[in-house]
Amino acid sequence: MSANQQAPQPRQAQNDGRRLRIVHAHGDRITVTEPTTGVELFSYVYRPEAAWEAPKPYLHPVRTLAGDVVTDYRPNDHRWHKGLQLTASHLSGQNLWGGNTYVHGEGYLRLPERVGSMAHVGFDEVASDGARAVIAERLTWHPYTGELWADEERRIEVHDVDTATGSWALTWTSSLTNRREEPLRFGSPTTAGREMAGYTGLFWRGPRAFRDGRIIGPDAEGPELMGEQAPWLAYSGEHDGSDGHATLVFAHAPENDHAGSGGTHPAHWFVRNEPFAAVAPSWSFFEELELAPGDTLTRRYRVVVADGAWERAEIAKYLEEHPW
Repeated sequence: MSANQQAPQPRQAQNDGRRLRIVHAHGDRITVTEPTTGVELFSYVYRPEAAWEAPKPYLHPVRTLAGDVVTDYRPNDHRWHKGLQLTASHLSGQNLWGGNTYVHGEGYLRLPERVGSMAHVGFDEVASDGARAVIAERLTWHPYTGELWADEERRIEVHDVDTATGSWALTWTSSLTNRREEPLRFGSPTTAGREMAGYTGLFWRGPRAFRDGRIIGPDAEGPELMGEQAPWLAYSGEHDGSDGHATLVFAHAPENDHAGSGGTHPAHWFVRNEPFAAVAPSWSFFEELELAPGDTLTRRYRVVVADGAWERAEIAKYLEEHPW
């Protein structure tokens, strides 16, 4: 940057100053509502569900400020896909994703003895302070047999709610500590032998209407971004029922070192628009990530939910005006 250039200034979100509203149905879910529009932005559901679906917390329904839902829940093709969630498809021989497990040479098999779970322990903070809301949770990760494999500290922050542009954002931070006496190995169907199916980690399942939606990256677009690296990726789809589109932007925090240039295990995008809409910034797409006993894996992501079909330039401008 030259001496005559100035760093971009963060854009101030426009709202009427009222606090984001939080309703906690204890033992079930936390719902965050935008007070100006009255729209419930999302519910964070933490009650345990079916064992076959690998119980875990998730966000659903997630809505735009116009009130349109941009997540799916228990679709008939994958009952364990639930909104926006963070989990592991392959973890030291266990499946905390839910459903069938991929076995090389045999395909997807029903192996309930490999399906683990994540358990809610408690909340350290559930609060709204002005234009931000925070959910800070402690969880544990378990194999099918129930032993403690990992502790997780999770923080979900809602911010930059802007009724003028029809957008809002959440930042998801997870710190996962290995409590075993041996390494935890995070993998994916691709590390197990299935080509270009490296899903694991943070995962968004879009609504059925978003099938055949537009996939946008910083320098390219389309399903060919599967397995590629980039600091962000966006997905735009058209609604059923109501007119118009919505765009979701998924971005790595700088400390994720998504390209691995700083020595971090590299991340690659899992993304598809057929036969359904899905995005995951996979932390072990092509190669397993090994977490030593007592070590902690931390990842931070931002998800922007916007009304309208944003173009690449709009996305880049938004990210520039809302730095980490």
